[in-house]
Amino acid sequence: MADSTPYPSGAIRVAVIGGGISGLAAAYFIRRSLSRVELRVLEASDRLGGPLHTLRSGELVLEQGADSFLIKTPYALDLCRELGLADRLVPTGEKFRRALVVRGGKLLPVPDGFVLMKPQNLPAIMSSPVLSLAGKLRLLAEPLMRSRRGLDDPAYDESVASFATRRLGREAFERLVEPLVAGIYVADARKLSLAATFPEFIEAERTHGSLWRSCRAARLPGKRKGRDANAPTAAPTSAARYGQFVTLEGGLRVLVDALAAALPAGAARLGTPVRRLERRAAGRWTITPAGGEPPEHFDGVVVAASTGCAASLIRPWDAELASRLEQIQYASSAVVTLVYRRDQIAHPLDGFGAVVPAVEQRPIVAASFLHVKLPTHVPKGLAVIRVFSGGVLHPETVDRDDQQLIATAKQQLAELVGASGDPRETHVARWRNSMPQYEVGHVQLASEIERRVAAHDGLQLAGNGYHGVGIPHCIHTARAAAQRLVNQLKASRRL
Repeated sequence: MADSTPYPSGAIRVAVIGGGISGLAAAYFIRRSLSRVELRVLEASDRLGGPLHTLRSGELVLEQGADSFLIKTPYALDLCRELGLADRLVPTGEKFRRALVVRGGKLLPVPDGFVLMKPQNLPAIMSSPVLSLAGKLRLLAEPLMRSRRGLDDPAYDESVASFATRRLGREAFERLVEPLVAGIYVADARKLSLAATFPEFIEAERTHGSLWRSCRAARLPGKRKGRDANAPTAAPTSAARYGQFVTLEGGLRVLVDALAAALPAGAARLGTPVRRLERRAAGRWTITPAGGEPPEHFDGVVVAASTGCAASLIRPWDAELASRLEQIQYASSAVVTLVYRRDQIAHPLDGFGAVVPAVEQRPIVAASFLHVKLPTHVPKGLAVIRVFSGGVLHPETVDRDDQQLIATAKQQLAELVGASGDPRETHVARWRNSMPQYEVGHVQLASEIERRVAAHDGLQLAGNGYHGVGIPHCIHTARAAAQRLVNQLKASRRL
C-alpha cells in the first residue's frame, strides 16, 4: 500500500463516525482548522442530530429530546455565536423558574435555594413541606457530620447516594437529591459517580468540611470573584440556575441544521452504519460501511458514537481499549409529549416541571411543562407537558408500545395535575442506550481510555460518554478531539 503518498485529491481525508451533536461539532471544528480537508460524516440513522430532534406542528415547537442548554458552561453558547445564531437565542420563561417535586401525590416546590445538594436558604428549607421535621433537623445537622477518610486524595470518589445520605440525611436524599439527579441522568444514584457528575460538592467538603459552610463562605465579602467584594449579597435562589438555560428560536434543530450547512456539500452520509474500522500503515485508517459500499481510506478518524459502538469497532486491534469502553453502561428513556388546552389542566403548573422521587413508586421519572419553560415555543391557550420514563431503575418501560406509554402519561397527569379529557396531540420518542451512566470510578476510567487512545495516531473519541452528558460538554469534547487530531496530522507532516 502506498500509504505515504497523498490521496489523488491532495486533501487530507478525515472521517467522523456518528452524526449527533458531538460528531457534527467535531467535523465543524476540523474543517475550520484545516484549509484542505475532505470530510465524511457517517451516520447510521436517517437523520442528523441524535437526541436533538425538533418537531414542528403548526405554531408548536416540540422538542423530542433535550430542550435547552446551560450557558454557565459556555461551549454551546460560543458555538452558536460562531455559527451566527446569537440573535436566535431564546431565554427560558421568566415566570415560575423553579422545579416541583412529588410528595404523597401532590406537587410541592423544591425549597428555594436548594440546588442539587447545596442547602443555601435555611428559612425556605425549614418552612418547606417536602421534608418532615425529622428530615429538616437531620439536614440542619450537616455541619456536624465528619468527613470521610481519603477525601484529600485527588482521585477520591463515592456515589451520589452515599455522599448525599451521609451529609444531608436519608430523607433529604430520597425526597430531593435523588429525583433531581434522576431528572438529569435517569440513573441509579447508588452507583452514580460524584466525582464525574458533581465534583464541586467534593471540593466543598474538602475545603470547608461542610456544604452549609461552603455556601456561607461563598456569600461572605471578599470571597466572590469578578465583582465588588463589599457589595451586599442575597441568598442564592434556584431561579438563578434555571435562568441560565437558553434554547434557539425554532428549536435546537436549528443548531443541528447550522452545523450541517457549515460542512461541505455531500459530507454527511445518512443510513451509513460502519461495519469495520481498520488501522493501516503510517497512521492511516480504512472504514468499511455495513451496506456493501467499498472501503474508504482516511488520514484521521473521530469516533463520535456511543462507547459501545466504539468498542465494537476498536476490539479487533485493541481489545484492552475496547474492554474499558464497554465498562461504560447506558440507559434508555421514553418521552411522551402531550398537548392540552390550558383549561384542561386544573393545576397552576407554577414551575418548569416536576420530578418524581423513586420512593413515590410511580411509573414516571419527571414531567416538563414546556409552555412554562419555553413559552415562545407554544401558542397561548395551550399546555404542553413532556413525561419522561425509563432509565436505569425502570428499563422495561421503554419497550412498551406507544399506546401504553401514552395511557400511562395521561393517567399520571390526571392524578398529579388534574389533566382531564384527551390531549389534542401526542408524540412518543424513545432514546435507546443514549444516556451514559458515570458509575463510581468513571473519572479514572475515562483517563485510562484517553491514554490508550493516544497510542493510536489519527484516532480520537468524542461524545457524551466521557466528560459530561449535556450539550455544552458534548461540544467541548468534540472541539478537544478535533484539535488533538489536527495536531497529530500536523505533527505527522501530512498537512
